[in-house]
Amino acid sequence: MPENATEVTAAGIARLAGVGRAAVSNWRRRHADFPQPVGGSATSPSFALSDVERWLRDQGKLAEVPLRERVWQEVAGHPAGAAQALVHTGCALLLVRDRPTAWLELTGTSDERMAQALPYAVDHVLTARLGPDAPSAPGPAAPPGTVGTPRTADASGPDAPSAPDASGHAAAGPDAPVPGSTVPSAIPSASAPAPAPGSAPDASGALHHANPPEASGVHRARAVHTPTARDLLPSVPLLRAAAELAAGIGAGQAFEFLLGRHLDANPRQYTLTPPHLAELMADLAEPPSDEGRPASARPLRSVLDPAAGTGSLLRAVTGPAALYAQEADAGLAALTALRLALCADATRDAPASPAVRTGDTLRADAFPRLATDTVLCHPPFNDRNWGHDELAYDPRWEYGFPARVESELAWVQHALARLRDGGTAVLLMPPAATSRRSGRRIRADLLRRGALRAVIALPAGAAPPYGIPLHLWVLRRPTPGVRPGPDLLLADTAALAAPAAEPGGKAAGGGRDRIDWPVVRAAVLDAWRDRTDLPGVSRVVPVVELLDDDVDLAPARYLHRPAPGGGAAGLGEVRERLAETLRLTARLTPPPVAPAAPAHRPRTTVGELARGGALSLHAGTAAPGGPAPVLTEHDVLTGAGPTAATPTGPEAPGTAQDEPVLLQPGDVVVPVLGGGTVVRVVGERDAGAALGRNLQLLRPDPAALDPWFLAGFLRGTSNNRQASSYASTAARLDARRLHLLRMPLAEQRRFGERFRELAAFEEALRSAERIGGLLIQGMYDGLADGTVAPT
Repeated sequence: MPENATEVTAAGIARLAGVGRAAVSNWRRRHADFPQPVGGSATSPSFALSDVERWLRDQGKLAEVPLRERVWQEVAGHPAGAAQALVHTGCALLLVRDRPTAWLELTGTSDERMAQALPYAVDHVLTARLGPDAPSAPGPAAPPGTVGTPRTADASGPDAPSAPDASGHAAAGPDAPVPGSTVPSAIPSASAPAPAPGSAPDASGALHHANPPEASGVHRARAVHTPTARDLLPSVPLLRAAAELAAGIGAGQAFEFLLGRHLDANPRQYTLTPPHLAELMADLAEPPSDEGRPASARPLRSVLDPAAGTGSLLRAVTGPAALYAQEADAGLAALTALRLALCADATRDAPASPAVRTGDTLRADAFPRLATDTVLCHPPFNDRNWGHDELAYDPRWEYGFPARVESELAWVQHALARLRDGGTAVLLMPPAATSRRSGRRIRADLLRRGALRAVIALPAGAAPPYGIPLHLWVLRRPTPGVRPGPDLLLADTAALAAPAAEPGGKAAGGGRDRIDWPVVRAAVLDAWRDRTDLPGVSRVVPVVELLDDDVDLAPARYLHRPAPGGGAAGLGEVRERLAETLRLTARLTPPPVAPAAPAHRPRTTVGELARGGALSLHAGTAAPGGPAPVLTEHDVLTGAGPTAATPTGPEAPGTAQDEPVLLQPGDVVVPVLGGGTVVRVVGERDAGAALGRNLQLLRPDPAALDPWFLAGFLRGTSNNRQASSYASTAARLDARRLHLLRMPLAEQRRFGERFRELAAFEEALRSAERIGGLLIQGMYDGLADGTVAPT
């Protein structure tokens, strides 16, 4: 095997061939010519990707590896690790997008010569987009309250000189200093020679817009360092393949796909902000004067994310904006910088590129003199090591010194300190931050001075940790001489979480796949912009009512949810619905059973039927949140309809996926996990939805198999137990091992009709339980609050 050849694990082989990992294990045991491991460990071996591809083709199990799958396997098997491979790929994709001619010239040479020339070309585009790798000497300090904000390039292009405006002053181009700031900026033009990587800064002392003077203790260079020729040499085949992928789907989308795969493969390593939540936070921070204006017509504003993570919040910002970010993890900061640079529009009307810095924000702020229009932040929760001992006299604690357990309130005050007067900050906060006694004095001062403007409770599942309902805090830096706001908006969206497809909202707050984001977003934005009372959703509370001994700001304390069933007035209607459902249940109750002697008939397995062409097997890959409805595991287990589609918003890392399997009437869907006996036959209600993850689909040939006959036998308890594996804490079902009887199609349909009747009876019982629960809780609530008489 060639040195540094791409390796792939058994899971990667399974993805390439479209099978499960168990199939790959079977191939290794049964085929002596299966490629031998070239790395990894005894429990998790790795194989040469080229050898695996050749074997799969020879066996007829693979026609051609999709290009994006090949690129991802090269990223995952990179000798320096997937994260470093993504940095190299992002640098190359930036070069492909910004200087396509230079890229084509480089690719016409050998791998060795390409690796030698790449650092200079890459350093050129990185300097133009993200600033120089080695910062210049600090310039004069900016006066307090000024902001060094990069401006949008003029219509003559990013490299043209600025034209005078109506006042006679030069228009603010990418190389122009910002009015009101003493920090100049300089961006090398595309025609200027690229500096050698790691070269000394210009002696002129000019600063790039992304390199304002900074305090000691932070990394003052850009987040993405220019890789060396030695580092790039193993990556050259990957970079060529990534450029080919970018030619088909675009450089930004190619990087999003690869970054998403990396985040999916390491779910415990990163805390992500879901895209719909990021979009909501960005909308809450949108200046009121910009509402209804096209994104391209909005004035340039500055936005800071001091705990940037993967950059999801800044990516959700619409309209021209100068983006600033800081992230403690150097590797993640590099990926974030490349992601933001690649998702930015590369046209001449694009705003300046993001300034991304590495460092601990609370201990070593990279932007100590920055005053932005907006701060968006998803801070780390429950961090006891945030710098309590070192930062006791920090000037940012205008509202009080946070206790060691109140790291979130330290982030709140940092956000306020980085805002201009009147600027808005939106932070994602744990619910405990609204009620912990150790933070009551800071919360009280935030209220008295009008800095805290809204606390919004989200449904459980909105963001990790998914089991608790997180809060959004909307803050505004007080303007001197302006009277503080006399009230606080409190909103609770938990009751809006269940999609309309589930009567009664049984799944309210019941998981990230069940949040109806369009409804939640509309309710939150209406409440914030109108500041009106909406029953059960929002209430504007005078500050004086909140300033008690606890200063508990949990919205649930001040908002009364509507009683189940619509209150006392609606209980009669609920009772009628229950009575009708019970009558239907009585009609569908199965007749007395007729005992029969056990039949000894020939049996077959789903795997044998699949090999014979009587049915086909498919695995679900779709995740909720896309433009099409998705049938999730939760939907199958609860009997609900497919999770509704959501409007296209900012795409999350990890959402780039294979072509989804679309449901057709007569398909049979079986959950993979849990070891239960739940099976679903797809009807007209579900047709057209995508098959979600952790689901298997069996598509029978109508001329050979009746779908209800198939579903009925798959639900057998003993059948499920013998087809499930119990090697881990959760049972895993292998649909290929499920048994069913061999019988003619006419007899299958007779069994299938009985199975269909049982399914209808089961659905009626489920509806009766749901409606009965509404009636019971409504009666309890009505009797307790006096709206229902005890007669």
